[in-house]
Amino acid sequence: MTDTADAPPLRPLWLALAAAMVAFHLGLIFWGLVPNLVSRPLHLAFVLPWVFVYGARSGFQSVSGLILATLGVFAALWIALNHNMLGDQYGFLENDFQLGIAVVLLVCVIEAARRAIGWPLPSVAVLALAYAMLGQYIPGEFGHSGTPLYSFLGTMTIAEGGIWGSLTAVSVGVVSIFVIFGAVLNAGEAGQGFMNVASVAAGRLTGGAAKVSVISSALFGSISGSASANVASTGAITLPAMTRLGYPKRLAAAVEAVASSGGQIMPPLMGAGAFVMVELTGIPYTGIMAAAILPAFLYFFAVWVGINAYAGRYELRGIDTADQPGRRDVLITSAFFLVPFSVLLWGMFGAGFTPQYAACLSILAGAILLFFNRTGRFDGAQVAERMSSALLNAARQIAMIASIIFCASIIIGVLSVTGLGVKITSLILSASGGLLWPSLLLTALACLVLGMEVPTTAAYVICVSVAGPALIQQGLEPLQAHLFVFWFALLSTITPPVCGAVFIAAGMIGESWVKVALTAMALGVGLYVIPLAMIANPNLLRIADAPLMALFALCRVAIGLGLLSYGLIGARGLLRKGSLGAVGLAIAMSGVVI
Repeated sequence: MTDTADAPPLRPLWLALAAAMVAFHLGLIFWGLVPNLVSRPLHLAFVLPWVFVYGARSGFQSVSGLILATLGVFAALWIALNHNMLGDQYGFLENDFQLGIAVVLLVCVIEAARRAIGWPLPSVAVLALAYAMLGQYIPGEFGHSGTPLYSFLGTMTIAEGGIWGSLTAVSVGVVSIFVIFGAVLNAGEAGQGFMNVASVAAGRLTGGAAKVSVISSALFGSISGSASANVASTGAITLPAMTRLGYPKRLAAAVEAVASSGGQIMPPLMGAGAFVMVELTGIPYTGIMAAAILPAFLYFFAVWVGINAYAGRYELRGIDTADQPGRRDVLITSAFFLVPFSVLLWGMFGAGFTPQYAACLSILAGAILLFFNRTGRFDGAQVAERMSSALLNAARQIAMIASIIFCASIIIGVLSVTGLGVKITSLILSASGGLLWPSLLLTALACLVLGMEVPTTAAYVICVSVAGPALIQQGLEPLQAHLFVFWFALLSTITPPVCGAVFIAAGMIGESWVKVALTAMALGVGLYVIPLAMIANPNLLRIADAPLMALFALCRVAIGLGLLSYGLIGARGLLRKGSLGAVGLAIAMSGVVI
């Protein structure tokens, strides 16, 4: 979204709305329970002005956006105000006025997603709605018996399903909180702290500038939840640094794209995906974080090996001592992210608070730190700008993610109401002959195709809703199936033809995106192999229950990945590349039982 609404006369209004939006979401955590048909419609009411008005790019969008925002906010507020009455209707619309409310809500949700991320996901939502209302005319097993209009639209808009379902609950109560947390950290010195810590940790090593990019992007990406946003932010620092040291442009851009993509699989936060996974699986957040840590380590290990292999080819230097931050600067700037992260981890593991409550405490700690800079001085103008930046960025990010989740909720609702999800599961099972590995490959292909057009979280939610049950029926544990789908939903960030992280990195450095994509695919080979290794080596996800077996699986897969990565990048000659790659892949997958 652009900053067209940041003109001085309107800025105070947007800041006030952003402050109210942040206070509302924090208040839901701090001040007790609110009925779902109140909190979720109010969430939508806060979101719509940011997508339709703040994000308008033309006069027509401004006018149409204002009309849609007004109608949508009215409809959402009407739901919230009449939640007691609607609870007694059991998802059935009683009159034409309620039908109008339902139509307005669905139109606004779909159009908000279209303006936020483009046509693909809203198109799928429109097709899903059409299927729900016209599916009785489809012959064969993919037809259905029909759903009465007032019952179907009521289920989607006035009951705790459809657009007010469990995914929206995650958006309201968890994702929004961590988006605010990330915005507060980014508004202060935390980003520079990430860079400084990474420089000290890896700057002097061979290929040090690339390794600094990997560490800083992994840290930043975990809170940003967006590979593209990660490239744009950390890349502004790391890409010029690598260029100055003589790194090939294609390599510099590929390193940044691959590292930024990995941030979404990096605990403790993993962007928004981990919290959606909590809701869909019922597994505690700590269990998902523990399962995700070793695969994430393997991903960055493979990238590290690849950088070392490139360093041997191009004689990549580390960062000069004179260009590295001083010890005092590192200690001070690192506190700007270590303090909030320490509060977060203490809250979750020490005090036993929920992740969202612990995050709220971390937000307060981070907000206090916005009053200080690395020199220790208080600068009123700087504090005001930081607070404004945190509020505006939090509101915009919440609005974008929520618009995706509301639209995806339409699709999930249709799958549930019509039974289409069960039919697609049956199709996957029959197409794969009832065999697990063909099902995995079909699912991976679906994730790649869908992920080309929609953000990672949306691709994951849709794919796991239709393919997850089939994988679980074939013997996978729910967490295995969900992590497999989530990882493959990330493929499109570096895989042509639509590779968002690559496009941005290539544009920032002025290199052909095709060259960058090929290099990124070699560096990020773990993204293709590790999800399969999780299936072949299920102990890889069991560090909490069986640590010795998990570490043994980690070592085996790491050896295989190391050989595969070095074979692709460091080995000379097709025969040697192929041999090392084949041996490495065989070792990484050696836990599989046919």
